[in-house]
Amino acid sequence: QVQLVESGGGLVQPGGSLRLSCAASGVIFSNYFMSWHRQAPGKERELVALFSTGGSTYYEDSVKGRFTISRGSAKNTVYLQMNSLKAEDTAVYYCKVRMGVQDYWGQGTQVTVSS
Repeated sequence: QVQLVESGGGLVQPGGSLRLSCAASGVIFSNYFMSWHRQAPGKERELVALFSTGGSTYYEDSVKGRFTISRGSAKNTVYLQMNSLKAEDTAVYYCKVRMGVQDYWGQGTQVTVSS
């Protein structure tokens, strides 16, 4: 059974940094597409960053140059390093792994950017 658990969220001032972690059981991330998404209040969930099986990455335009997706040395962990955070980055952040036609989601971690 696949389980994803996010951690690392919290309250940070504008311009600050956070590193989110997604730990998986029942899956090796490097074998599948995995991604980070976020959902702000009153908005639809959106893709933030993606890591393909070939190692290529994709970033949503508003986070390019500020966020970095990476895999841990343990193949079942993925990170989202977030720098230069802005108020508009405030959201619940979710990791997802796509295995064939099935998507698995974590429970989410809250990120709040506020002074």
